[in-house]
Amino acid sequence: MARVSQEHLDARRRQIIDGAALCFARNGFHATSMQDVLKEVGLSAGAVYRYFGGKEELIGAIVGEVLEWIQATFEAAAKETPPPPPDVLVGRALSQVLSRRTGVEEGEASYFPRLIVQVWAETLRNKELAALMNQGYTRVRVAWVKIVEGYQAAGMMRDDIPADHVARVMVATAQGFAAQLALFDDVPLGALEDGLRGLMSMGQPS
Repeated sequence: MARVSQEHLDARRRQIIDGAALCFARNGFHATSMQDVLKEVGLSAGAVYRYFGGKEELIGAIVGEVLEWIQATFEAAAKETPPPPPDVLVGRALSQVLSRRTGVEEGEASYFPRLIVQVWAETLRNKELAALMNQGYTRVRVAWVKIVEGYQAAGMMRDDIPADHVARVMVATAQGFAAQLALFDDVPLGALEDGLRGLMSMGQPS
């Protein structure tokens, strides 16, 4: 029997994760069955269960992947001297996540905001997912603390406020905008960037 290449295995896993994410974003975790996922990806049960034991594992894989993308973006920014300003950095992180996977039709809005809201709701009842989210949030917050310390060292931000407090607010800003994208129509990413620039300009001459 011919050996299956790692590239093929990775592509198949990618196919399953993307299809499951779209199903979950569209109908929610509880209303989506594994049969729905199988239909979406066009694979047999055996092919899917080779990679994932069920919905819980699929959800964990999707959440872990998104958290890794966000963490990588902020960790890379923390290494810049000075780091990009918040409007650029938060806008960059969200645009990268939103552009990773779109809907099934070309030009369709990203399904990730809807998926994120579904994940938050599921976290309230799923201890394993809550633990994964807490770990991811901690890593992202640590990266943001380094970014804020970079701002303070460069004289871009007052240094009498704990960096961790600023980091938490910046994470909350991204979370809140993601919720707007999920719940409301016509929310341009540029509005977030402009809004952050406006807040950053307080106390400065116009």
